[in-house]
Amino acid sequence: MSEHRRKPPPSQGGGRAAARRGQSASSGRRAAPRGATGSPSGSYGPGGEERPYGGRAEARRAAQRSQGGSRRRAPEGPVRGRGRAAPPTRKRFVDYPRAGKYGAARWVPSWRLVTGLFIGFFGSLVAAAGIGYAVVEVPDPAKAAQAQNNVYYWADGSQMVATGGEINRQIIPYAEIPAEMRYAVMSAENKTFENDSGVDPMGIARALVNMAKGGQTQGGSTITQQYVKNAMLNDQSQTLSRKFKELFISIKVGAQEPKEKVMAGYLNTAYYGRGAYGIQAAARAYFDVEAKELDASQCAFLAAVLKGATYYDPAGAVSIDPAATAEANSERAKERWAWILDEMVKDGRIPQSERDKYKKFPEIENPRSNTQLSGQIGYLVDTAKAYVINNTDITPEDLQQGGYEIHTTFDKKMVTKLEDAVTKVRKENIDPEKRPETDTHVEFGGASVDPATGAIKAIYGGVDATEHFTNNADQTGAQVGSTFKPFVLAAAMTWGVRDPDGPPEQAQDGGRTIASPESLYSGKNKLKINNYDRTVWHDQEGKEWLQVNDGDESYGDPPKYDITLREAMRVSANSAFVQLGMDVGLSKVKDAAVSAGILPNSLASADYPSFSIGTSDPSAIRMAGAYATFAASGTAHDIHSVSEVSDQDGTVFRHDSVAKKTEAFSSDVADNVTDVLKTVVEEGTGTNAQLPGREVAGKTGTTDGNKSAWFVGYTPQLSTAIGMYRMDDDETKKNREFLEMYGTGGEKTIHGASFPSEIWHDYMEQALKGQPAKKFPTPKPIGEIVNDDPEPTPTPTVSESVEEESPEPTPSPSQTETEPSPSASETVCTNPFDPTCGDTAGNDTSGNDIQGPGGEVSSSPSESEDDTRGNQNGGGLFGGGGGENDE
Repeated sequence: MSEHRRKPPPSQGGGRAAARRGQSASSGRRAAPRGATGSPSGSYGPGGEERPYGGRAEARRAAQRSQGGSRRRAPEGPVRGRGRAAPPTRKRFVDYPRAGKYGAARWVPSWRLVTGLFIGFFGSLVAAAGIGYAVVEVPDPAKAAQAQNNVYYWADGSQMVATGGEINRQIIPYAEIPAEMRYAVMSAENKTFENDSGVDPMGIARALVNMAKGGQTQGGSTITQQYVKNAMLNDQSQTLSRKFKELFISIKVGAQEPKEKVMAGYLNTAYYGRGAYGIQAAARAYFDVEAKELDASQCAFLAAVLKGATYYDPAGAVSIDPAATAEANSERAKERWAWILDEMVKDGRIPQSERDKYKKFPEIENPRSNTQLSGQIGYLVDTAKAYVINNTDITPEDLQQGGYEIHTTFDKKMVTKLEDAVTKVRKENIDPEKRPETDTHVEFGGASVDPATGAIKAIYGGVDATEHFTNNADQTGAQVGSTFKPFVLAAAMTWGVRDPDGPPEQAQDGGRTIASPESLYSGKNKLKINNYDRTVWHDQEGKEWLQVNDGDESYGDPPKYDITLREAMRVSANSAFVQLGMDVGLSKVKDAAVSAGILPNSLASADYPSFSIGTSDPSAIRMAGAYATFAASGTAHDIHSVSEVSDQDGTVFRHDSVAKKTEAFSSDVADNVTDVLKTVVEEGTGTNAQLPGREVAGKTGTTDGNKSAWFVGYTPQLSTAIGMYRMDDDETKKNREFLEMYGTGGEKTIHGASFPSEIWHDYMEQALKGQPAKKFPTPKPIGEIVNDDPEPTPTPTVSESVEEESPEPTPSPSQTETEPSPSASETVCTNPFDPTCGDTAGNDTSGNDIQGPGGEVSSSPSESEDDTRGNQNGGGLFGGGGGENDE
C-alpha cells in the first residue's frame, strides 16, 4: 500500500475508537470498567473514578450489561418446549383472509394479491377487446348513410307529401371540402384527429359511466366515432351494447381507413339541420353557395351547428324545444362560432390575420323548403311532425332516418277552403302599396277542430311556409280579447258567484250561488270594479279600477245600467264580465279556460280584473279546441293532428290508443254557453258569421290599441278560430311589437266582426257544404238570477264626476307595457293601472297551444323534415315531458 493511502496512527487522546479499544483490553468482554457500581452512572458515584463514555454504542452496551449481561433477548409469547418443531402451515392458493395475521390485518390484501387481481382483470379486458375487435366487421356506409323519406297522408288516406331523409344529401369528394371546414371541425370536436387511433378512451368512459347511472348521454366522441355512428350504425340507441359496438368499429376504422376518407365520410353524412345531410346540402341551406366556396367564418358556423341544429340554428326550433327560440339560438351560435375561430388560431390551423377578417357573424339565409313544402303543406308537416316527436317514442333522429308513414287528421278540402277564404279577404282589402302605413305586416291565422274527436281538420299558418316561417295557427302572442268571455260565463254557471256577506273561506269552499244567463250586472262604462264582498278593488298603488267599454258606451238604463249576462255577451260589454269574474273568482275563471282546453302557459296573470276580458294569448288551434268543448256539450277531447304512424314493421302508434276525453263542464253549463253565443251571432256583434240554414254560436274579440282581432265560432260539426294582427315582420328580432290596425284595409278600426268573421263565414260555408245541418241541444234552465246590486252611490256632482273619472295612476313596476292587452268592449288597456281602462297583465308569448298526451311544445315553422319549424301554439300542443296534447 502506498504511503498516501496509509491511515494515520490513532490519537492518544481517546475518542470512540479508543474507548472500544480500552474496553477490549479489560478483563474480558463482560467485565465492567474499573470502579463500576453496576449502573452506567456508577463511575460518577462516591469513591468512584470519573470516566466518561466513549460514545453511544458503548452506552448502549453498558446498559445491556447492567440488565443481564447478554445481548440476546428472550422471545415474547409462549415458548415451545424442547423437542421436534411443529410442521409449517400449508399455504392456500388464494391466501385471503390472510393466514398468520390477526385482527384487521387479516383483511388487508397483500401486494401480491392486489397485483394478481389487477393483472387478471386487465388481461380479461384485453382478451374481450381482442375478441370484439376480431368479431366486429366494418359496415358498408353506403347502406346506412342514406335516410329514407317520410310519407305524410291526408285524413282520407291519399298522399300529402313525401319528404325527409335522402332528399337533401349530396356526397362530394374530399378535395371539394374546404380545408377550413376540416380545421374548424377538428378544433371544435377532435383536436387530435390526425394522430389518434379513432377513439377517445376518456370520453367513452365518461359516456359509459353517465349512461350506467341513468343520466343524460355525454359527448366526447371522436370524429371517427361520430362518422361510424352516423354512417355505419343503423342502431342509434343510447345503450351500452351499441356503445361497445361503436367503439370496436371505430378502432378498426381508425386502423384501416385513411384519415381523409374518415373526415370526408363524417362531413358528408352529418346532419346540419334544415333537412340538410352533408356539407354540400348544409352550404346551400345556410349560405346558398357550393361547399367548396365556403370561407373560414362560414365553416366555423357549420361546425357549430354540428353540435345540435335544434339549439344552434339562428332560425330557432321551438317545435322541438320551447327554449330553442331564434333569439336564444342566435346567441348560442355566435358564441360558439367565435370560439371555434379562436381555437383554429390557437391550434395553428389559421393565422391570426385570417381570424381578424371575421369580426361579424356570417349572414345566414332564411330557412327554405323545397316546392313540395310550399303554401300550407310546410305548416301541416311541421305540425304533424311535432305531434309525433312529443307524443310517441319516435325521436327527431328517427325521423331524420325516415321510413315512416304518418297519417294526419288534416282534411285536404278544408285546408284548401281556409286558405282560399283568407286569400280572398287579403286580395280584396289589404293593399300595402296603396296604404303602406296601415296595410303592411298584416297576418292571419286560423284552425278548425272536430268537436266529436279533437282532430285538427285544417290550419292556416301564413302566406307560404317557405316564405313566412312562423305558424300563425300556432303561438303568436296575439291576445284574444272578448273571445275569452265565454269561459267567465262557464265558471259562473259551474262554481257560482260568491256570497258577498259570507266569510272569505266560505266563498272558496261554499256559500256560492250558481248564476243564470239572465243574471243582472251593470253595463256602465267606466264602472268602478269591486271585490266579491263589495269592497272597492285597488291596484298595487292603491288606485281604483274603472272598467271601460268599447267606444266608451254604457249599456242598460241609468242609474244602475243593469243588463243580463246574455245581453252583455251580445253587445260585448266589458264592465259586466269584469265584475262577474271578480264575483266568481279569477282563479275559477282560469280553471274554466284550462278545463276547456286552453294551455296554462298561454294564460296571463289572473291577479287583475281584466283577465276576464282576454289579456291571454292562446293560439288559434287552442281557441278552436276550447270552443269545440262547448260544441260537444262539455266534453273535452285531446287535440291532435296525427291519427296513426307506421314503419316497415307495421303500426307503431295510434292516437286512439292514448286518446282521452274529460268532462270539462256539465252538459247543462256547456249548452247554456252555446245558447248565449247563438245570440251573439243571431243579433249581436257576430251577425257576419251567420250561415243560412245552420245554427252558429260564436264570439268576436278585439284588443287594446286595435292590435289584434278574432272571431271564434262553431256549429255542431266544426269549431273554427280566425285571428288577425299586425306585427313587425323581422322574425329574428327581439321583442317584436304588435302594430295598430286603425285604418287597415280601409276600415276605421278592425274588430272581430269585420275581416275575421268574414273569413270565418266564407270558409265554414264551403267546409260544411254537403254536410247536413244540425241543431244544438236545447239547454236546460240553470242557476238563479243573480242581481249584482251594490249599494247605490249618490249621483255625483260635476266635480265629483270629474274626480271619479280623472285619476291617472301610474303603472306598477311589475306590469309591462310592451305587449298589447285587450281593453274596452273587446279591449283592455295597455296601462294596467289607468282608471279609465282595463289591465294588461303581461302575456307569456313563449307558450304553445298544441299539446299532446305527453307534454307541451311550441312551434315555429321551420323547414322540411328538420327541427326548425314549430308545432302548435305557445304551450305546445305536442309538448314533451309531461305536458298536454296538441293537434
